[in-house]
Amino acid sequence: MNVIETKSLSKVYPGAIDVVALNEVDLVIEKGEFTAIVGPSGSGKTTLLNIIGGLDSASSGSVIVAGEDICTMKENKLINFRLHNIGFVFQAYNLIPVLTAKENVEFIMMMQKWDKQKREERSTSLLKSVGLAEQIDKRPMQMSGGQQQRVAVARALASKPQFVLADEPTANLDSKSTKNLLDIMARLNKEEETTFVFSTHDQRVIDRARRVITLEDGQIVSDERR
Repeated sequence: MNVIETKSLSKVYPGAIDVVALNEVDLVIEKGEFTAIVGPSGSGKTTLLNIIGGLDSASSGSVIVAGEDICTMKENKLINFRLHNIGFVFQAYNLIPVLTAKENVEFIMMMQKWDKQKREERSTSLLKSVGLAEQIDKRPMQMSGGQQQRVAVARALASKPQFVLADEPTANLDSKSTKNLLDIMARLNKEEETTFVFSTHDQRVIDRARRVITLEDGQIVSDERR
C-alpha cells in the first residue's frame, strides 16, 4: 500500500536567478518502508521532506497522502491533516521545555482531543517502548540529547500517523545514542510496520536503511533497495 506518492513534484525559489530545489520528482513510498533520502547539501532532500510533510508548498506537481493531494489543501485543512497523519522528528528535537517527557508526548493527543486516560496510557507505553520509563516526569533540560530525541520519536508516534519523517535525526547525537535511536526505530518499523523516511548525511543511518534514494540537483539519480 502506498503511503506517499509524488507526481512531477517541483519547487522553485524565485530570485534574480531562480533556484530549482526540486525538478519533476516522481516517488512512491510504501507502508512499512525504512527509507533514507540522501545527497549533497543543496540537493533538495530537506525540501522534499518538508513538502511531503506539508511544511512547505510545491511550485507544481502533487503529493498524495492517504488518497488526498496535500498540495491542493487549504491551510486549515492541511494543519488538521498533518496533525492526524504525519509524525515528525527534527534535528533540534523541538520539545516544549516546560513540559515533562510524558506531557510532550501527550501534547499531540491533547490537540486531537483524546480522552485523558487513553492519552496517559499511550504516552506511558510509548516512553517505555523507547526505553525512557525512568524519565517520564523529567523535562528536556534534565535529559541527554539522545533521551530527548527518543522522546521526540515517541511524540511522533503518539497519534498513530501514516508515516514518520525524520530530518537529520542523528545530527546532534554521539555514536551510542545514534545506535540506540536507530535500534528503536528499526524495531518499531518491524513490529508496528511504522513507515520511516529519513533525510540524512549520516552514514550510520544510511547503513541501516532498507532503501536509499539519492538526490542531486533536485532530481532522483538512484533508488537502491536492499
